[in-house]
Formats: sequence, structure tokens, C-alpha cells
Amino acid sequence: MKPIMSLLITLSLTWGVFGSASRPQPNANASGFSRVKNFDGLSVDSLADLAKARRATAKYHRVEQAEADGYINLNFCEEGEGCHWLKPSLLDGEFDPSEPEILLYTPDKDGWRLVAVEYVVPLAMSAVAPAGFVGDADHWREDSEGVGLWELTVWLWLDNPNGLYEQHNPRA
Repeated sequence: MKPIMSLLITLSLTWGVFGSASRPQPNANASGFSRVKNFDGLSVDSLADLAKARRATAKYHRVEQAEADGYINLNFCEEGEGCHWLKPSLLDGEFDPSEPEILLYTPDKDGWRLVAVEYVVPLAMSAVAPAGFVGDADHWREDSEGVGLWELTVWLWLDNPNGLYEQHNPRA
């Protein structure tokens, strides 16, 4: 049953049952901007966590919805990463795939395009990297932006040729 479940989850993520990846998205362009291809080799449990993250953040393709739900523009943009919107109430030291503390957007002709999410845990709340997604594929960074956080970027909405969990994306 596990191989069948793995296949179903992979197909769902690839074809958009969970995240509408193959159907036009708000802010998706003709080249399939919102398609993500880096799911190969991930465990069934990890794919399930990623599907949960995509379902939870699909409503934030419009930045206005993110702001209505409490995300605030930090006015911090980094090349290869995008601009950061933080939901302060989620800075609780806990990892939950359905509640990323930060949403990453890039500017486009119509405003902002959701490209990735970041999970962050203050260093003061955890001396070691959080458990994160199931398996060993994710890469938590310790204080890489100099603000005292464990950080994990996940390119849920824009394919990153460097990898799903890499901090920088040449396409952003």
C-alpha cells in the first residue's frame, strides 16, 4: 500500500489535486510559474506535510488575503529570495507545516506573487534546529540573516533549480 500512497501523493502534488499546480493559479503565468518539480525522492510523510503546507498557503496568492490574516510586510527583500511578510503571532517556537511564519513574494506587473514560505524559530526558543518536515531533506539555517532565527525556506509555489529547501532561487 505504501508505493500506491506515494504515487498518489506525488501525482497529487505534481498535477495539482492538493495545490492546483497544473491549473492556472492567481498570479501564475503561461510558463507554469506556480509549478514545483522538486518533489522527487521525498518520503510519503514528507510529501503529505508539503501538501498540507500548499493547501494552507494557497489562499495567500493574493497578498491582501495574507495581510487580512495578520501577515505584515517587513519591507525586507532579498535577491533570490523575495520580500518577506511575517505573521508575528506564529513566532511561538513550534513547527507546523500549515502555519509558516513568513510568506515570500516577488513583485510582478499585477502586484505580488507568492513564491515560497519560510518557517522560523527564534534561537532563544531552541538551541538545536527544529525537527521540521519528516526526513532529512530540509535544511534549517542558523541565523543566516542575522536576526537570531532558525530558518527553513520551502519553494512551494516556484520551482527552484537549486532545490526545494534551498534559501536562494535564481528564478526569484
